[in-house]
Amino acid sequence: MRSSVLFLLALICFACSKTEKKTEVLDNKPLKVIGYVAGYEDFDPSKVDAAKLTHINYAFANIVDGNVQFELDVDSVKIASLIALKKTNPNLKVLYSVGGWVWSDKFSHVAAFDTSRKKFANSCIELMKKHGFDGVDLDWEYPGQRAEDNAFRPSDKENFTLLLGEIRRALEAQGEKDNTHYLLTIATGADQAYIDHTDLGKAHEYLDFINVMCYDFYHGWFFQTGHHANLYPSNKEKFEGNSGQQAIARHLEAGVPASKLIMGVPFYGRQWEKVIPQHDGLYQSAMSTGIIVPYWDIVEKLKSGNYKKLYDESAKASYLWNEQDSTFISWETPKEIDLKAKFIKENGLGGAMFWEYSLDKDQELLNTLYKSIQE
Repeated sequence: MRSSVLFLLALICFACSKTEKKTEVLDNKPLKVIGYVAGYEDFDPSKVDAAKLTHINYAFANIVDGNVQFELDVDSVKIASLIALKKTNPNLKVLYSVGGWVWSDKFSHVAAFDTSRKKFANSCIELMKKHGFDGVDLDWEYPGQRAEDNAFRPSDKENFTLLLGEIRRALEAQGEKDNTHYLLTIATGADQAYIDHTDLGKAHEYLDFINVMCYDFYHGWFFQTGHHANLYPSNKEKFEGNSGQQAIARHLEAGVPASKLIMGVPFYGRQWEKVIPQHDGLYQSAMSTGIIVPYWDIVEKLKSGNYKKLYDESAKASYLWNEQDSTFISWETPKEIDLKAKFIKENGLGGAMFWEYSLDKDQELLNTLYKSIQE
């Protein structure tokens, strides 16, 4: 009897080991490389290098009378160009993104009531099917908080999760008809305030993955220079700062699995002018706020020879100082892209997202990201 029990235990252990190995293989999914393409930029989407991307998010659709819709005359043509990229990359997924900084003003209203949530969810499906998208991405900036003239209310925290649940049910119903899985994703803020005003521990259950906007730590509201996308906290920081590492840690603490977290990287910098000329402009007051500067434009500026290249080793962040014009630029270089790709892999994250494709027209950053993610 004892020998029979031992034999059965051995069989069970063997079966468990086989199951564990199978799970490891199933969980070893390729890392995502997700690029936003902005329809309002003067850029031809057919030039997107689809071979280097797993997902494209087309931005943005607006909310009008409780329904989601595209507002630009060029949207249909640009969307068709993106969908056509599947001919070169059949595995490519193309989603459309709703909201963004300017068009998040109606989210709180549509999320507030059961009837408006259903109406919005149904319109998401209609627009998705009309253009042949693979899913929907919500960029609500921000639930429960002030942003760009957006409505917000205390109940946004609960209503956001309810809205995502309604959209997920609508996507699954459509998916059963089409025998496919449609994606639902969101873009999230990187600070503690975003975590406090949402319930990501519950919300993530409706989501395929979450694009964490690990940038704009110092931005267009700040008359103060600083790193806008540093990977780690800076020992030079004089104020309450942020970092990519901290942003990811907050999401993990909120209950989101690491594999669902996508680290966002910027293909642009932030520029301040008339900066107090101390410490090469870092963490100094300025007469302007931090405006967005495309990566390609920063490369052009460097040709003047007026900018000193600097690096904050503690933050793993590059910056530029033009003493002649008192101009400070926080920017992302291939060095930072490579470090963040390593961070993503070391911490078991789901991949990388970037804003925005046209800002890196020579693909220097994209090439680094693709290569680093693949290694």
